[in-house]
Amino acid sequence: MIAALALAAAAAVLQAQPILTIGPKHRIVEGIASDGKTMFVSSIIDRKLLACTTTQCRTFAVTPPGLHPFGIAWDAMRKRLWVAASCPKGVPGIVACERGALLGYDARGRLMTRVASAGGTFLPGDVSVSSAGVFVSDSSNGAVHRLADGARRLEIVLGAGIGKSGQGSALSVDGKTLIVADYAQGIAAIDLASGTRVLLPRVGGKPLRGIDGLVRCGSTYYGLYNGASPGTLVAITRSGNEIAVEQPLGELVLADPTQVAIDGDRLLIVADSGWATIGEAGFVRSLGTVIMAVDVPGGCTGG
Repeated sequence: MIAALALAAAAAVLQAQPILTIGPKHRIVEGIASDGKTMFVSSIIDRKLLACTTTQCRTFAVTPPGLHPFGIAWDAMRKRLWVAASCPKGVPGIVACERGALLGYDARGRLMTRVASAGGTFLPGDVSVSSAGVFVSDSSNGAVHRLADGARRLEIVLGAGIGKSGQGSALSVDGKTLIVADYAQGIAAIDLASGTRVLLPRVGGKPLRGIDGLVRCGSTYYGLYNGASPGTLVAITRSGNEIAVEQPLGELVLADPTQVAIDGDRLLIVADSGWATIGEAGFVRSLGTVIMAVDVPGGCTGG
């Protein structure tokens, strides 16, 4: 996989350490977020949002019937845990539907917000927060929506069908551009004023496909590649309409990773999520999901 991506090793290799294991009864752990004190994770099949320390987890909230929590993000400005709740086809333990929702929970685990797109299929897979609002991406059709401050409805940032599978997103340093990982098409930049989207290939013209979670730390975007096994953390920097990609963990690879979050001066990564084995008939999971911590020199405060 590393050779196929032609990733260059970063000049300074970062170190990853396991800090928590989520029990195997949680069959797919997808999202991760942090408020600086508590780590939140989403357990898809049992519809649970967990609040964790490095030693234990408790149930923070359970999503409404029929909606399963995928990507999550803690919003320090609005004091909300945002959840991309969905019901896609083809996942054992999920009853497929056409309409998911963006959910917002307060710090006590009370559901305060539930919104969806105005019409059509809406199957959100990931969510990010910023000063420009809450952005939620649709994994089924590539659409991206925004919930602005004070708004009760989602507005369209990128219409359905332009992309294919919207995943993680992060606002640029200047607040004018949303960087979105489209799993099938690659990294894209959306101008928020005009709605124009451009794909950002790697130097040489090849797209960076297979990126799931995405965050920004300073001017660097960190994403999780899981388009093939094993996966890895990538560091992405933009120069014009191209991107440079590095492998900040060096030769270290990650089994079945999904999401990444910023926690002060470190990144938190979901590894061994459970997706790789969920479709195996009769498989009983014996090992849990590992949460990895990666210290970032200088930290990501204000990123």
